[in-house]
Amino acid sequence: MQYDVATIIQGYSQGYFLMADDNNQLGWYGSRDRTLIPLDERFRYPKSLQRVLNQERFHVAINQDFESVVEGCANRDTTWISDELKEIYWELYKAGWAYSFETWQGEQLAGGILGIAIAGIFIGESMFFRIPDGSKVAMVKLVERLREREFLLFDAQMMNPHLERFGAYRIKNKEYQNLLEKALNIPCSID
Repeated sequence: MQYDVATIIQGYSQGYFLMADDNNQLGWYGSRDRTLIPLDERFRYPKSLQRVLNQERFHVAINQDFESVVEGCANRDTTWISDELKEIYWELYKAGWAYSFETWQGEQLAGGILGIAIAGIFIGESMFFRIPDGSKVAMVKLVERLREREFLLFDAQMMNPHLERFGAYRIKNKEYQNLLEKALNIPCSID
């Protein structure tokens, strides 16, 4: 592995993220604007999801099955999670930086969110579901957890229609860098 944990954490702490290209070559990427999931009253979700939450069909766990969450996130037609990146996530997990925030239905993994927690920022790398609403419930419960633990930022990196439904919004890189600097000075822990 050509990347060591300290270098990776330093890269993420400067606002970059790792992705594999179409040729499975891993590289650092940045963005002119960043997508954030709000941790305040701007966070929202469909009423139908509230019914699912009220039914308590899912329970949540952190790092109960990290490897399966990584595999679930990588298992799509087009993925930016290469085998090398899977290894990197595993090393970050063993070092206490990477997390899987999971939803379970009984003994079955329903969905989850893969991310990296550094001080007061949670960087969402990817999400997946095996059971409908599994990742949506994970999103709601993760936001609740980040609020409880007084995180400043939930960085989703890039916008998509799914995230927009939760109130995700874009900010310019300059504003992101200012927030990132503040977040890196807040001692938070997700577990």
